Amino acid sequence: MVTTTPDTFSPSLAPTPSVPPTSRDDIRRQMRRRRRALSRAEARQAARALARQLGNSTLFLRSRHIAFYLANDGEMDLMPLIERAWAMGKHCYLPVLSPTFHNRLWFARFLPDTALAPNRFRIPEPLGRGHELRPAWSIDLMLTPLVAFDGIGNRLGMGGGFYDRTLAYLLRRDCWHKPELMGIAYEFQRQDRLPHAPWDVPLHGVATDQALHRFGK
Repeated sequence: MVTTTPDTFSPSLAPTPSVPPTSRDDIRRQMRRRRRALSRAEARQAARALARQLGNSTLFLRSRHIAFYLANDGEMDLMPLIERAWAMGKHCYLPVLSPTFHNRLWFARFLPDTALAPNRFRIPEPLGRGHELRPAWSIDLMLTPLVAFDGIGNRLGMGGGFYDRTLAYLLRRDCWHKPELMGIAYEFQRQDRLPHAPWDVPLHGVATDQALHRFGK
């Protein structure tokens, strides 16, 4: 199911035309270059459109514990949506690198006055984590950054594998059901079909500046 928004958009935000399949690295380079080329005005417009679209969805409204991310390398900015979530009294979290398990993520509470510091990838993380860290399975809705996605829920990330390792237990969906995984992207990041690896954790949906794409579980 896809729901669309009537918001107007710049040609820079138009969907990517169909192209022959290519390698994961080629797709990463193409999509990263295209999202970094957006003007500030285009990026702000897209972020506001996404916040209205996803923020009014049943999925978002019914979720109490929501994991967000802070935009990096041209990713969709979630701050308009985070501010909406704070105003609604929702519990917001940001991913942090696990201090114990290599290449895994935990999730720290994020409030308007939370102090941040860059991790080893220069991405800001909450300070003073301690007992505020939560595992992925305790999150209701997880909003994940991505470089590209396709129409059946495949997600292409930056290549570090942090989300796939953290969420590997979801490949056994008969035992585990949380969190709901919603990728976040510009509509132009959609591909006809992405190369898929056995360890890739599929998404339940993707929210873009133009539509909410839902995939079968």
